[in-house]
Amino acid sequence: MGARARLAHALAWLALLLAAGWWVAQSLSFSGDLRRFLPDARTPEQKLLIDELGEGPGSRLLLLALSGDNREALAARSQAIGEALAADERFVFVANGASAGLDAIPERLRPYRYLLSPTLDTQAFDAGFLRDELDARLQDLGSPAADLVEPLLPSDPTLETLKLAEAWLPAHAPQTLHGVWFDRAGEQALLLVETRAAGFDPDGQRQAVDAIEAAYAQARGDAAGALEVSGPGAFADEIGARTEREARWIGTVDSIGLILLLLLAYRSWKIPLLGVLPLASAGLAGLAALVLLFGDRVHGITIAFGFTLIGVVQDYPIHFFSHQHAGLSPWRSVRALWPALATGVASTCIAYVTFLFSGVDGLRQLAVFTIVALATAALCTRFLLPGLIDPAPRDVAGSPRLQALWHRIDTLPRPRWSLLAVALVALAVVAWRPGAFWQNDLSKLTPVPEPLLQRDAQLRAELGAPDVRYVLALQAADAQAALQASERLRPSLDALVDEGAIDGYDLAARYLPSAGVQRTRQQKLPAPADLRAALDAALADSPFRTDAFEDFVADVERARQAEPLQPRDLDGTPLAASVSGLLVDAGAHATALVSLSGLADVAAVARVAEANGARLLDLKQASESLVADYRTRILGALALAALLLVGTVWIALRSPRRVARVLLPMALTTLLVLAVLRGFGVELTLFHLVSLILGAGLGLDYALFFEHAGDDRDDQLRTLHAVIVCSLMTLLVFSLLALSSIPVLRAIGSTVALGVLFNFALSLLVARQPAAATVAADAARR
Repeated sequence: MGARARLAHALAWLALLLAAGWWVAQSLSFSGDLRRFLPDARTPEQKLLIDELGEGPGSRLLLLALSGDNREALAARSQAIGEALAADERFVFVANGASAGLDAIPERLRPYRYLLSPTLDTQAFDAGFLRDELDARLQDLGSPAADLVEPLLPSDPTLETLKLAEAWLPAHAPQTLHGVWFDRAGEQALLLVETRAAGFDPDGQRQAVDAIEAAYAQARGDAAGALEVSGPGAFADEIGARTEREARWIGTVDSIGLILLLLLAYRSWKIPLLGVLPLASAGLAGLAALVLLFGDRVHGITIAFGFTLIGVVQDYPIHFFSHQHAGLSPWRSVRALWPALATGVASTCIAYVTFLFSGVDGLRQLAVFTIVALATAALCTRFLLPGLIDPAPRDVAGSPRLQALWHRIDTLPRPRWSLLAVALVALAVVAWRPGAFWQNDLSKLTPVPEPLLQRDAQLRAELGAPDVRYVLALQAADAQAALQASERLRPSLDALVDEGAIDGYDLAARYLPSAGVQRTRQQKLPAPADLRAALDAALADSPFRTDAFEDFVADVERARQAEPLQPRDLDGTPLAASVSGLLVDAGAHATALVSLSGLADVAAVARVAEANGARLLDLKQASESLVADYRTRILGALALAALLLVGTVWIALRSPRRVARVLLPMALTTLLVLAVLRGFGVELTLFHLVSLILGAGLGLDYALFFEHAGDDRDDQLRTLHAVIVCSLMTLLVFSLLALSSIPVLRAIGSTVALGVLFNFALSLLVARQPAAATVAADAARR
């Protein structure tokens, strides 16, 4: 094929890639829901954990701390920010301690205060009670609280609104200074906001954080001060920004390093350009498969992780480039390499095929992306790339430096029994190294820096947030039954508080009593005529006018005639956030949750829960069991993959000796990497397991090509050149990942980098056959 034909071929390929890229860009949308990378929940604790991770109010809470100025200025900023965010549709709820007055209950719910307040459980709206309340109001009007009380008097002389607002305050609410919450030291104004976007909706959380920062900038003006934002959404935003920064510099260094390496290895400016085409084709094919099979459910982690895993496809064109030389047609060259290349691709894909049966949507997406990408890259190398290659390039086998290196390698002794000794030592380290083998704690896997987690814990303590590990759960047929069950539990919970087993608790019935309780209170409300008569008696000899409380009479009548308040009636109010976080209505069943604070006696709480038909859920244990279930599925998939891989290599090579030469380096490398990680006290995670699969795939490729070279000296030189270039490229990419500040990337990078080093050395020593020239020289010496 002439130069002009090769150029036309390249332009056509590039045009096809551009068209495919445009279609994928138009069709692909991402999901940020991390639950897609979790296995199906099997226990109540796991189901609750997964629901809370994605949609629960706990995942949507952001904690704000204002500092750097005097208290009056900070309080004013807190008020301004609270008002701005309360009017923003991106937020469901904003609390800063300033809502304990008139705004505690929205106007449309005010008449319901008599059904929500416990006053009627012990009192009746008779003349004696109303007289005492009116006398108290006279005193209030002469006190500093007059400005707060006076607007409420006509409709609420018993101040049920304020009673409810005070009752709904957190058990350990922050102190109030200048009308807003402050920390114990009085140096930081505190706010608590709930976003409408879920905690793991990166775009929604980014918009929420931007809105908070804009409101703060507006409130602060040119004055001094600082804003801290903490919580899952803020962490997601921080992680995204940091990942983007690190990806930018790692990608830049990678690109420059890879281009320089290819230029140095092949002394041709065309090679870096040609090598990109199979990789780009692989990525676009993988993305197209995800669009077709998963639509708008494609997870961003699938894309990021998938492109890391398909880095192995760069090896395919490199082997082709290194084996091409004058006198050999590119098509003939690639046909000769195809058995080894196809076996490597098939074996690597097998490992990911098993992920299709893992029961985890994220892993299924990762499997589809990786399998399609690997197959596409291999097919492009086999059927498209040869049409672009110069048929008479420089033969790398003629390089003096490479020949000298090959000679030194060829003089190395072939390991035999020493490999067994190395394997036994590695196995001993893996088996007997002290410390936990697996990392099950989700908090240790988070990419959030430890100082931010500690600061978040401090802010939660200041705001009186409940214990996030233990929660009581009551299952019922519907929401009303769940509320009733939690109301029956309250006396036992009060007893636990008195005993010191817990400091406090919170439950949905505290804000929204069951319909039965509301109806009981409703029946105690007097009819208008009776209430007016009681008021007339109470107002005798009172400075209040006899017609001053007609709004009160009207509100009581509305409450007496109203249907009981339901959870859906709270939508759009601050109460909705409090109730939805503690009452989970799944339609077919409902769960009432009781959050606990200051839990000191787990056993006592568990006994009370069992006696009242509730369950004490340990969410930390649930998260660990979820991780363990996940790992069990992955390990089962890997065991099946190992069997299929051995079968594939056996079918390709048909010789026990050849199969052993190919599989031994990969197996021993996996054991050595595990030994190094365990030796340094690293607790293994899912990311280490997936990285071991990638490392095994690389090792298999190296061993296959060394074995495929046979005993021909020039072919061995060309294979050595290709494997060196492949190893250096992969080592560069994953060594940079190992330097990342993000634990996930660091685990992947360090694991694969170790695998590259061990696989290269062991493939050279085990899979490579003695060259014919060396064998002949040895025979002559004998």
